[in-house]
Amino acid sequence: MKISLITVTYNCEETLSDTFDSVRSQNCEQLEYIVIDGGSSDSTVDIIKQNEDIISYWESEADEGIYDAMNKGLRRATGDVIGFLHSDDMFFSGNTLKSIIEVAEDESPDVIYGDLEYVNAKYTDKVIRRWNSCDFKGSLLKKGWMPPHPTLYIRKQIVEETGFFDTSFRIAADYDYILRLFTRKGLKTHYLPKVIVKMRLGGESNKSVSNIIRKSKEDVRALRKNKVGGLFTLIGKNLSKIPQFFK
Repeated sequence: MKISLITVTYNCEETLSDTFDSVRSQNCEQLEYIVIDGGSSDSTVDIIKQNEDIISYWESEADEGIYDAMNKGLRRATGDVIGFLHSDDMFFSGNTLKSIIEVAEDESPDVIYGDLEYVNAKYTDKVIRRWNSCDFKGSLLKKGWMPPHPTLYIRKQIVEETGFFDTSFRIAADYDYILRLFTRKGLKTHYLPKVIVKMRLGGESNKSVSNIIRKSKEDVRALRKNKVGGLFTLIGKNLSKIPQFFK
């Protein structure tokens, strides 16, 4: 069982070494690690070159945004199971990928996901929010439920059948992808009740008021496109974040 891990980078010199150290710590022999850089102008490419011993493939060229870069990674992936680790994120432990492979081998699910900790951008041991997920039921989607997308690992065949990220979305293509994925008939999911990823706060969707508004509009478009819900589903999605601050 081989796992493909994809990291997309662009001018992330401040956090990328932590991400690479996290990958290096993994107790996982069958790992294909793919790094797609969008033509960084800082020292990101130098950091990539310094870590080539853990990287199976990398490239650096201009792209059309993060989701275009993620699609490039998906096209390159050859593993049985495929997931992403963003350039400012870290695995929770050195056994994270091993535990995902064990589930994939024992249970043969189409999708594996777990829990997520949002941490302070500078002090990554300081947890700000904890996103605890749950076992999937189809009725949850209309209530605004989604799994923590940085914890998703998907069987390659399902990735090929689901297709690529829709790059007409600038912020919410991951939500659109999740809706497409989790509305598939007969999808076999496995919830791993443990923290998979530590994610720094400060993502693109929350950088400004205009981005928050755009994200909300794109979320509604994704919901309607996938015939899951609309404005009330979006409200449920946002309200579900409040308890995460009190975990």
